[in-house]
Amino acid sequence: MFKRIFVVVMDSLGIGEMEDSAKFDDVGANTLGHIAEKVNLNIPNLQKLGLANLCTLKNVSKIETPLGYFSEIKEKSDGKDTMTGHWEMMGIETKVPFKTFTDTGFPPELIQELEEKTGRKIIGNKSSSGTEILDELAEEEINNGYLIVYTSADSVLQICGNEETMGLENLYKYCEIARDLTMKEEWKVGRIIARPYVGKKKGEFKRTSNRHDYALAPPEKTVLDVLKDNGFDVISIGKINDIFAEQGITKAIKSKSSVEGMDQTIEVAKNEEFNGLCFVNLVDFDALWGHRRNTEGYAKEIEMFDEKLGILLDNLRQDDLLIITADHGNDPTYKGTDHTREKVPFIAYSKQFKGAGKLAEQSSFAVIGATILDNFNLSMPTNLIEIASLKNKLK
Repeated sequence: MFKRIFVVVMDSLGIGEMEDSAKFDDVGANTLGHIAEKVNLNIPNLQKLGLANLCTLKNVSKIETPLGYFSEIKEKSDGKDTMTGHWEMMGIETKVPFKTFTDTGFPPELIQELEEKTGRKIIGNKSSSGTEILDELAEEEINNGYLIVYTSADSVLQICGNEETMGLENLYKYCEIARDLTMKEEWKVGRIIARPYVGKKKGEFKRTSNRHDYALAPPEKTVLDVLKDNGFDVISIGKINDIFAEQGITKAIKSKSSVEGMDQTIEVAKNEEFNGLCFVNLVDFDALWGHRRNTEGYAKEIEMFDEKLGILLDNLRQDDLLIITADHGNDPTYKGTDHTREKVPFIAYSKQFKGAGKLAEQSSFAVIGATILDNFNLSMPTNLIEIASLKNKLK
């Protein structure tokens, strides 16, 4: 049995289209494969764990004797967003996609109520990238005391606020108001996101690390709740705590970047005497590079992760298990700026492994949660996704 399990989510690192990608208009998407075609990746640690043995990567060769077990995982849920992917890892199948307002913006009735309750005029109300909306409207927001509200291809309502003129606490208060309003079924988006920024004029605006997500609570208990209820530790790093609305978490660590998130994970590996799960989300792959269709930036982020991964591997203990995966795709070479419906990698490593190699393709991200519970002699609740654990294969 492993005492400490680390699950690290490289947010959006898909490895190729799923059979139903046409339904999502994502035929041909392959986040990692297309990045490798455009940029010569230097990822020796992922390489030695078997990533290039799992999927064909240009200029990254297979390893004759990889150190890890690896597999492709398909998504069972109807969606391709952050919450859907992470919730499925912990046992929940999302059968009805979260509501989006990408094409139309939010309904006038919602905007009117939000204006009345915040006391600020709403501007924006459309789908946009975070940097573009600031260049377009931030000066107007600052000068007139307005509130920028926008969305994306995801099920989100995002609110921008200047930290110096609006203040973080006011921004967070407005987001809490928005979360309350969007609990109505017809407006129920997955997340309200506070998007604080600094700067006084166009060209100077920069988003800060004080983002906060106000997510819907999972509709039922997850693997995290089972662990916590049975006395095990559940440490979250990055936006995991937000994604699960603080449910099933025993200790939450906030990250300013993916690099800091890996540094925090390394510190936990070095110093935390926990018994349970450390669940990590590294958001910059997705937020900084995937959505902005920046292939070179995405590639550099992967390489920075790989450097930190080498340090993490050195600090793992004999009774630790490391799982590396993703929650969806976001192919930076693909059309648009949306996530892409893709399979994701499952890579497992422990110093106590006597074997390694490719495992059969898995039918749901929930195999991760099932394997974690099985390791601690706990069972997946019957209302969650039924899938066999990989525990007996990871040895």
